[in-house]
Amino acid sequence: MLRLWGRLSSINVRKVVWTAQELALPLQRTDAGGQFGIVRDPHYLGLNPNGLVPLIEDEGGMVLWESNAIVRYLCARYAPGQLYPEALPARFVAEQWMDWQQTTLNPAGRDAFIQWIRTPAAQRNEALIRHSVAATEALLALLDAHLARQPFMAGEHFTMADIPVACEIHRWWGLPQERPARPHLERWFQALRERPGARGVLDQPLS
Repeated sequence: MLRLWGRLSSINVRKVVWTAQELALPLQRTDAGGQFGIVRDPHYLGLNPNGLVPLIEDEGGMVLWESNAIVRYLCARYAPGQLYPEALPARFVAEQWMDWQQTTLNPAGRDAFIQWIRTPAAQRNEALIRHSVAATEALLALLDAHLARQPFMAGEHFTMADIPVACEIHRWWGLPQERPARPHLERWFQALRERPGARGVLDQPLS
């Protein structure tokens, strides 16, 4: 049994839930973080001193935090050669896009998400939204061009790289704002939404 701490309103928790569902892993999830608390409890801090979610505990006493590291670990342990590419070129293309999601795409879109979803309308900062939209849409144009050349993030097959990027797109396209047509990105995202493992993740409302 894989244990997971984290609330589904967290994009980083959704990545882990989707991965576990893709791998058909029995999962015990405990709501934590935000209104659920737990993350400042001494026991939790002993497992994750950052006091953040997600956190997993796998059989054999394996404890791990950081969402993309958890996705990599689960895919490497339970789907080597499939979701976790064994050939180094394919593996590191997947790693590259996973890092890009965390270091580039997520920071670009964060302000718009916070303003639209977690800030009362009367308190929203329109300048922050505009800057976030401009930064993110430039990245989505890059992503659309990438997916014009291949069906999935790392090539011909669905891998661990698709999970964090798709979770980011789910969050961005869930914002109440207009968006340009991105035909290749839309084709890719729709294919992922239809995967059984994505149920309860890519159809999850934002909060």
